[in-house]
Amino acid sequence: MIRRALIASILLFASPAFAAPAPHMPITSFEQLTKPLPLPYDEQADAKAVVAAAKARAKANHKLLLIDLGGNWCLDCRILAGTMEVPALKTWLARKYEIVEVDVGRFDKNLDIPAHYGITERLKGVPSLLIVEPRTDRLINAGRTAALADARSMSPQGLADWLAGWVR
Repeated sequence: MIRRALIASILLFASPAFAAPAPHMPITSFEQLTKPLPLPYDEQADAKAVVAAAKARAKANHKLLLIDLGGNWCLDCRILAGTMEVPALKTWLARKYEIVEVDVGRFDKNLDIPAHYGITERLKGVPSLLIVEPRTDRLINAGRTAALADARSMSPQGLADWLAGWVR
């Protein structure tokens, strides 16, 4: 009986239902995003240095590290960046994540960043998001990193919900 209750408790708390709820998005369409859409990736940045600094901040502030791999040429990357700038989501994200953008060029630049987390084959798409537990440096969304590579097929609330799904 006790063993059954323990297993039920573990399954209950491991359930996505206990993910932090996403904020309600005040927009229902990407057409409502501020234009022009952001160009979020610094093509000249030292990716290793900015990721290391973000990881240190995430660890110190007890947040998850979100590494956004993409390119300014990518519409889905820019839609994601614009959605993340919506004030309701931006405020929520700032409490839960330390976010760093890494330019991967045309899938030919800064690929040592995803390789560090075991992604050594070609990225399946961009944006690819690496959600990392900074204390252990463990990728927690393995196998789902390219889930937003077709961000424009989702809704703003769908993007917010996906981002919230990793936060406990």
